[in-house]
Amino acid sequence: MISDKQLTKTPLQVLRIDASARYEGSVTRRLADDFIKELQRNYGGIQIQFRDLARDKLPFIDDAWIGANFTKPEQRTAQQKQILAQSDSLVKQVQDADMLVFAVPIYNFSVPATLKAWIDLVARAGLTFRYTADGPVGLLENKKALLILASGGTPIGSDIDYASGYLRHVLGFLGIHDVELISAGRLNIENTDSMHSAQQQIGEAVEKLQQALRAAA
Repeated sequence: MISDKQLTKTPLQVLRIDASARYEGSVTRRLADDFIKELQRNYGGIQIQFRDLARDKLPFIDDAWIGANFTKPEQRTAQQKQILAQSDSLVKQVQDADMLVFAVPIYNFSVPATLKAWIDLVARAGLTFRYTADGPVGLLENKKALLILASGGTPIGSDIDYASGYLRHVLGFLGIHDVELISAGRLNIENTDSMHSAQQQIGEAVEKLQQALRAAA
């Protein structure tokens, strides 16, 4: 969970990650906008960093990237350091954040490939997790994550939803266990009810954060 020190410091560092390929009509972008506005209205001391995966066009990892990543830092060549430069920047952005807001549509039962590319670039042994005799340990501790998920027909949380459980697992693997879900599922079938539910969930999520802030003050 976010520590008392992080909750009381100003500004709260928020990293918003948009994974939708759409801009016009994107439900996840709209809900993320609503959450950020509500958060700013109730807790003005926030600083927001943006990562738009549709715009950024992150590369998929390849043989050269893997070779550079698994070379000891002090032994990396100038070329290998350059290969890892973008990944290093993404990792630093996550390390600096107190709260991560993921706006994620479900594509074909799972996350967009752009988000998987981001995960592959951020999951770095020695930086965001480490191996121990008892197994891997996440290094991104004392952070909160909010997952805003939307789907056209997939029931979120069902056996055919391979997005929400995967994201929770990945975040936990990296040390982020305080994860909350806002869902707008089956929009092609239950649009009005689903959007109304999502808006209610946003209000509840902000209220929970406010309660934590008051308790830490």
